Amino acid sequence: MSLDAIMAALPEYARDIRLNLGSTIGASTLTPAQTWGTALACAVAARNPVVLREIAAEALGHLGPDGVEAAKGAAAIMAMTNIYYRATHLIGDEQYASMPARLRMQIVARPGVDKSDFKLWCLAVSAINGCDVCLEAHEKALRGGGFTREQVHDALRISAVVHAAAVTLDAEAALA
Repeated sequence: MSLDAIMAALPEYARDIRLNLGSTIGASTLTPAQTWGTALACAVAARNPVVLREIAAEALGHLGPDGVEAAKGAAAIMAMTNIYYRATHLIGDEQYASMPARLRMQIVARPGVDKSDFKLWCLAVSAINGCDVCLEAHEKALRGGGFTREQVHDALRISAVVHAAAVTLDAEAALA
């Protein structure tokens, strides 16, 4: 069980995804825990069982059980908040933005890992879910907390490639 298994499962037309998967996760400016937490949170958000199983198995060695739970928690909380904040933004009525969400988000206060790492994973998932409000908020917090643009960029690249691998394997399964 590994990243190699995902790459081997990708068809030839997705050769670029295969190559990018290895290079984005294998050569990142992020720490191994940040890299694998990002990959795991994105695999949860991308919803493909093969991608999720393979990344989760490999991520455990880099994150430990608490880190795995935190990465899954980042994907779960963003599944809710990305929908809410994107919708209130897209409606175009500023009064919605001033209304309290009244949605529980306790994991953000105590994620079980470094809060900056958790925010990084939330940013990456927000890219998959397409929430510009959350992307802007998390990027601003990360940059204010000392993350470089290159580190944020690497998280976004991991997000894009993990998602692309999941989409490709979903398509292949549907056409099989």
